[in-house]
Amino acid sequence: MNVVLFGATGMIGQGVLRECVLDPDVKQILSIVRTPSGQQNAKLRELIHADFLNYSPIEAELTDFDACFFCLGVTSAGMSEAQYTQITHDFALAAATTLARLNPSMTFIYVSGSGTDGTERGRSMWARVKGRTENDILKLPFKAAYMFRPGFIQPLHGVVSKTKLYRVFYTVLTPILPTIRRLFPRQILTTEQVGRAMLRITKHGFPRPVLESVDIASLSI
Repeated sequence: MNVVLFGATGMIGQGVLRECVLDPDVKQILSIVRTPSGQQNAKLRELIHADFLNYSPIEAELTDFDACFFCLGVTSAGMSEAQYTQITHDFALAAATTLARLNPSMTFIYVSGSGTDGTERGRSMWARVKGRTENDILKLPFKAAYMFRPGFIQPLHGVVSKTKLYRVFYTVLTPILPTIRRLFPRQILTTEQVGRAMLRITKHGFPRPVLESVDIASLSI
């Protein structure tokens, strides 16, 4: 299996990359980044690309892939709807549209979020934008596309969030997370679970295109 990965330097992307490296079925990982991450592995090739709205200069590098795990994302805090839409919707659609054309047999997995508004009409700006992104990706001619809507995600195996506030949040919660996970085993996921679920769904599919936390947890067992 050959995989394209976006967002490998973020918390979820780091976890997904780790699981791809560990999975013997994954032969090649192409990580598309703006700046080098410093990560190295025999399976991994980083492609430096600055313009996430235009992939025409690197199209020759984007063929013969079986899956794309799109983990790129930002918090909407302090952002206008236009700014958030460009990073959340436009970046994802530019990549997905290009990959669907070049790899029609590809499975595309987009990391959305719990509470995403699939109607695109709710009051929450981020939820509307995420919902629009999901809907537009599902219209593309992939073999299959899945929207992951995780809620709380615990970083494992040295994975660290790039957002300072989140790092502080996770540090404070770390002592009690095992207890919380025992109480809500299918609501609190780990980066390991998300990565394993992506790989499993790529190999075996899933009956619904939108997966909530409980669905993701069931796939990572």
